[in-house]
Amino acid sequence: MYAVQCCECHQWRTVPTKDEFETIRENFSDDPWFCSKRPGCSCEDPADIEYDSSRIWVIDRPNIPKPPPKTERLVIMRCDLAKMDVYYVLPNGKRAKGIADVQKFLDANPEYRDSLSVESFSFTLPRIVEETVSDSSAWRTKRAKRRGRKNDSSSKN
Repeated sequence: MYAVQCCECHQWRTVPTKDEFETIRENFSDDPWFCSKRPGCSCEDPADIEYDSSRIWVIDRPNIPKPPPKTERLVIMRCDLAKMDVYYVLPNGKRAKGIADVQKFLDANPEYRDSLSVESFSFTLPRIVEETVSDSSAWRTKRAKRRGRKNDSSSKN
């Protein structure tokens, strides 16, 4: 599910397609989103979706460019809910895990250099909103263990 928050009333509105969401995200700073941009919608209408802990919320950064043609940006939450991973599916069907993978693809496939550039890819991770993750989840347990390790290592220094 994709959603955007109105810059005026701060209500959440669902976005019907991934493509539409990526367009909104790409231009968010230059073209903030308001309820009035959706036909037949206004800030007086009830929210499409409530911000609560009935689901895990993940907030993407604004201004991430839309994926280049013939590619797809995938954002996948790890099983332990510890963090997200960002991949791009390239025209050859393989996943790029970082800029180095994109550069290797372009080096091996020079015919794509006119339509793809390394600068067109963003591996910026979205933020998992902690308060929407269940208290009993593996995520909180794992996070507490990581914090314990950090505190242990910092006290040894």
